[in-house]
Amino acid sequence: MTALPETAPPRLAWLRQRLAGGTNSQWFPYLLVLPLVLVLYGYVVHPMFATFSESVSENGTRNYLQFFTSSGVARESLFTSLFISAASVLLCGIVGVTMAFLLKRFSFRGRRLIEAIILVPAALPPLIGAVSFQLLYSNIGILPRGLQALFGTERPILAFDGIAGVLVVHTFTMYPFFYLAAAAALAGMDPSVEEAAYNLGAGRVRVWRTVLLPMLTPAMVSASLLVFMTSLASYTAPLLFNVSQTMTMQIYINRTNGDLPMASAYASVLGIVSIIFLLAMRWYEGRRSYQSQSKGISANRRELNNPIGRWLAPIASVLATMVLLAPVATIALVAFSENRTWTTQVLPETYTLDNFVTIFSDPKAFEPILNSLQMSLLAAVGCVVIGVLVAYAVRRLKFFGRGLLDVAVMIAWALPGTVVAINLISAFSTGNAFSFGQVLIGTFWILPLAYFVRFLPIVFRSSSAALALIDPSLEEAARNLGASWLRAFYTITVRLMLPGVLAGALLAFVHGVGEFVASVLIYTSSTVPISVAINNRMYSFELGTAAAYGMLQVALIFVVMWFSGRLESSRTATRRAEQWTN
Repeated sequence: MTALPETAPPRLAWLRQRLAGGTNSQWFPYLLVLPLVLVLYGYVVHPMFATFSESVSENGTRNYLQFFTSSGVARESLFTSLFISAASVLLCGIVGVTMAFLLKRFSFRGRRLIEAIILVPAALPPLIGAVSFQLLYSNIGILPRGLQALFGTERPILAFDGIAGVLVVHTFTMYPFFYLAAAAALAGMDPSVEEAAYNLGAGRVRVWRTVLLPMLTPAMVSASLLVFMTSLASYTAPLLFNVSQTMTMQIYINRTNGDLPMASAYASVLGIVSIIFLLAMRWYEGRRSYQSQSKGISANRRELNNPIGRWLAPIASVLATMVLLAPVATIALVAFSENRTWTTQVLPETYTLDNFVTIFSDPKAFEPILNSLQMSLLAAVGCVVIGVLVAYAVRRLKFFGRGLLDVAVMIAWALPGTVVAINLISAFSTGNAFSFGQVLIGTFWILPLAYFVRFLPIVFRSSSAALALIDPSLEEAARNLGASWLRAFYTITVRLMLPGVLAGALLAFVHGVGEFVASVLIYTSSTVPISVAINNRMYSFELGTAAAYGMLQVALIFVVMWFSGRLESSRTATRRAEQWTN
């Protein structure tokens, strides 16, 4: 052991002694985690406190009293948001669980086609999804106008508006949460348990009540909370279907009216409700285990033997395919229509390629595309750097407060986009240590920062899942052979988890390109992203150009989905190879 110099100050000598073990010392995890904690505190937690401070800066608690003592807009907005979220959970649950049961339990013609396209509505960016449904089902939509022309009525038929329109959008874009959870639960369920119940004389209703629903409970509760939180944060659907009295819309209205304290109060209440549901989800997931006792037996699909069912199944498959692809088809159709020519007709009468030529050749129209690509790329790089390190710290290192670090990342996921925007406005309207003394509001950097905060959990979760598949002994073996911690981390751990990291980074990038909710509150005239350009073009009645931007986003999403699928296939192949070689 090397003796410390006698002239070293006591504190420096104490620090050298603590760090004498290098990366094997008990203090190494804290040195690695400290910068990550500062980043999460500076850009996630500190802005939340700044928002609360802003909400009580002028009138004390008067803004909050409106939620509990007044019958005005504040309380009605809170109740409306909660009602829409609860109704969205019910409708998404019915559609998602029914689809999962039909596709995972029965085999019929057209099943594979539906399975291939069932997640398309969920892949659409929120603004594009809402716009496509507005062009399809609202008063100006193709379907109500077509029915009006068919039956010769004065008004469009089956036109959705208000809360009904919002619920239609939510149902079609969020039911995959239930479908994915229920499908996974049904695929892992032992069919012999259900068959035993039938053999003992139980009817279908009793089997559902006593066998299937209890086994599906964890999946349904998790999906319920996901849908509830996403609906609570919804902004584009209420905006396009004229529902102004929701929490997110009131945040936008108060912000644009210059009442930042009231907007901050709304944001704080919405953030608290979202975090409560996030913690409830985590609590319920760890509350009890519903693991199947089967020995690797997967559920088998049964052929439909009922003659009526054998005829109805293909018809329903075609209808379901048309319904699921209708939003994308609508955007594609309108993208080729001439601006300001589609007014009262059922379908656009004039088609052109000028919309695509405009967005790629006009510098002013191309600027939003360039802005979105630049800002999303910067945010994705930041998400990769911080997300990978946080995932490594949470998965591999042992230190006090590891659970709090995990929760801090997921808080960013629980916060709605409007809340993230208000938090950043409250925190970075003046210079502070985390902005290096600079005012970030009104600059280029505030949007990449917002995307980083919003989509960091995606890269973190993807990296954490990839890291869970890697045996820690590989890194330990490298270090035993003389490699430093940094070299072992870079050459072993990072390279093995690279497919998962890339998949998360691609998702963060494509979500950044389609982000609208936070962008609309903090963009400037020189940093207009694609989503805000779509919104502005819609209000200018340039539907063709707006849809052309949307098709660009849809094409980008399909490329990312294809590439992510290839990465997932390579990971599956790697795992299979490891099983054969080990």
